[in-house]
Amino acid sequence: MTDTSPADPAPGTAADAATLRALEWRAVVERLAALTSFPPSRELAEAALPVSDAAHAGLLQDQTDEAARLLAEQAQASIGAARDIRAGIRRASRGGRLTSEELLDIGETLRATDGFAGRLKTWRGPHLGGVRDVLDPAPELAARLARSLDDAGQLVDTASTELAAMRKRLRTAQERVRERLNAMLRSSDLAGVIGEPIVTVRAGRYVIPVRAEAKGRLKGIVHDQSASGATVYVEPLTVVELNNTWTEATLAAAREEERILDELSREVEARADSLLGSLDALARADLWIARARLGEAMDAVRPAVAEDAAELLSARHPLLGEGAVPIDLRLGQRFGYRALIVTGPNTGGKTVSLKTLGLLSLMHQAGLRVPAADGARLPVFDRVMADIGDEQSIAQSLSTFSSHLRNVVRFVAAAGPGTLVLLDEVGAGTDPAEGSALAMAIVTRLLEDGAMVAATTHYAELKTFATEHPLVSNAAVEFDVRTLRPTYRLVIGLPGKSQAFAIAERLGLPGPILDDARGRISAEHASMEETLTAIARAEEAQVAALAAAREDRAAAADERERAHSGTQRARREAAEVLNDARRAADALVARAEREVAELRKELTRQRNLSSGRRPAPRAAEAFDELARRAARARSEATDTGSVGPEPTTPEDAASAGPQPREGLWARSRTLGSTGRIVEVSGRTGRVTLETEGARLVVPGDDVEVVPEPVSGPTPRDLEADELRRRAAARVSPVLALRGERVEAALEQLGNYLDEALLAGLDSVTIVHGSGTGALRRAVREALAEHPRVRAVRGGRREEGGEGATVAEL
Repeated sequence: MTDTSPADPAPGTAADAATLRALEWRAVVERLAALTSFPPSRELAEAALPVSDAAHAGLLQDQTDEAARLLAEQAQASIGAARDIRAGIRRASRGGRLTSEELLDIGETLRATDGFAGRLKTWRGPHLGGVRDVLDPAPELAARLARSLDDAGQLVDTASTELAAMRKRLRTAQERVRERLNAMLRSSDLAGVIGEPIVTVRAGRYVIPVRAEAKGRLKGIVHDQSASGATVYVEPLTVVELNNTWTEATLAAAREEERILDELSREVEARADSLLGSLDALARADLWIARARLGEAMDAVRPAVAEDAAELLSARHPLLGEGAVPIDLRLGQRFGYRALIVTGPNTGGKTVSLKTLGLLSLMHQAGLRVPAADGARLPVFDRVMADIGDEQSIAQSLSTFSSHLRNVVRFVAAAGPGTLVLLDEVGAGTDPAEGSALAMAIVTRLLEDGAMVAATTHYAELKTFATEHPLVSNAAVEFDVRTLRPTYRLVIGLPGKSQAFAIAERLGLPGPILDDARGRISAEHASMEETLTAIARAEEAQVAALAAAREDRAAAADERERAHSGTQRARREAAEVLNDARRAADALVARAEREVAELRKELTRQRNLSSGRRPAPRAAEAFDELARRAARARSEATDTGSVGPEPTTPEDAASAGPQPREGLWARSRTLGSTGRIVEVSGRTGRVTLETEGARLVVPGDDVEVVPEPVSGPTPRDLEADELRRRAAARVSPVLALRGERVEAALEQLGNYLDEALLAGLDSVTIVHGSGTGALRRAVREALAEHPRVRAVRGGRREEGGEGATVAEL
């Protein structure tokens, strides 16, 4: 009799075929394989298995990390259009001739190899750096193939000078025979003989269609006839020699094509080993990139390695998609227990919890990221063993109980430190009393051997066992009795209830039947259920109080953050307003002082003209007014840091200011243009201003004298420019927030925007990754609310797609 029990795991692997099947490992592998680019890497993905060696598992995770870093720096990184050229290379290495299509695939792969090597040119990581060192783009061979083949894989005339000459002769011979036959078709002598006026090819010879009843009127060789027999295809004797020339040219060109294919095949043969090694390196790199992309798609993390603890926070079963409910799993000596007894109603998520723990452990040991929150920790198990589902066999006369027990026997024999044992419905399928006793004995033995254990059950005795045993803890899957729906949440430390009576009552089972059923439960069982219910209620109250406290603490932290952000923003805005006010005040004071100085010059000139007489009253009044305004400007600038000029009418300004004269600076009130006065016409009263780029002639009453503009930047402007230059030198237009928590990311974003504004950047790109979308939403909301952000949009494909956000400042 042949032993058909599941085989032990392959050397170096952490699970046998039955466990891999029970945990649906194949479905994970198929998701990974779908992300690869060509068959060699797809085969590696499909052959992926969890390893049992900690160093090997760490190496696989390091490879995935390096690929993830490459994708973070080059979002579109891939091996390009590489093809599976292994069969062609091997045939070439045996002396065979490759087809033009196979050579085209080799050329495409060499181009892809060269492109990927270029991406890794400056890469410093050890794993992808090692791939780069093995890649062989074979530039001479690639160039020869590019000269010889077109995009359809056909040999082109440039493949050799001989081929070009032969094809030229071939085309000449072809044109001659076709011209002769077309002339015959147009000849009136063959009217009524030709079936259809076309030139075609039959048996490798150019022919014309002739009506069967008239074939005697045209001397030639019949090569074919139509299906109806009404038409025969005749090669006229007059074109036989031309056809022979065309055939000879065709055969000569074909021989040259074969010679070229042989020559190219020998070049491939000469580099066969190098090309196969390069292809293997491409496949390995593509597999690492696929693992990184799968981790990104699942918003997964690399777990830390912990010898005595498995801790998965917000863990999600990778095959349940976006609808998976996150659960927290803790198991190990660090938490004071090494066995979990999971109880609760059917379809409540007990088995999913076991599968999540087992499958994520296998993924970790195969170099894959695990779908859980940051802070995940997992051991590297020597072996993972799972008995999940019904494997009864009619052929082997095995019942459900027997099939489960057969697996348990193997597990007990192989268990020890570093093993994880998952038992679904342990002890089920037989007498409840015997089954529960057997289940407790099995869990006890596994713990004594040093294994970690997670088991599901409906037996109340196992709940009590978990409460009393120092190395065992209860865990429950929640169930909403009001809606008759599970919540799928896993609560560690509490036993679950099967909820059979509550479900039956909600579904309408008559009350007398329910009362009869409750009366048949033993007093001991009823007392135990009441005690467990009381414990559960107390725990729920404690959990609710803890959740409320956490919410209050989070709300307080948010308020503090908003207050801090508001204070910082207010300080910045106040500083900006104060600086603007000071600059305005300084400008006004300087303008008033210049006007006073100009007026003093004017008074001195008038005094010299009047030979010692007193200044004109109007000029004296203007001088006094400007002096008062300058003093008031200085006072207000000193007291408040903000000064504004008093409003005046054009008439007041014209009467109070100095009169226009050549050499002074003036402004046209109507046009707003400022320039130097080059001419004042006493006859017409018009004033000519020389402005930047033109001369303007304006009425004299439209002109007011203004101080000469100050040229060159002020010290304050120079200081501001220096600050901007320093900021621009150290501020990058891209901020990477991938992997950051939302609070820390928003704090970094606020500081970065201040620096970007100071540096004078017009736009910035925030790289936050795709993941669950929480960080992306928080970043875009913060940018939309920022007062100095003009517009927000998602990144284009070359900017990172939905994994990036661009803000215009």
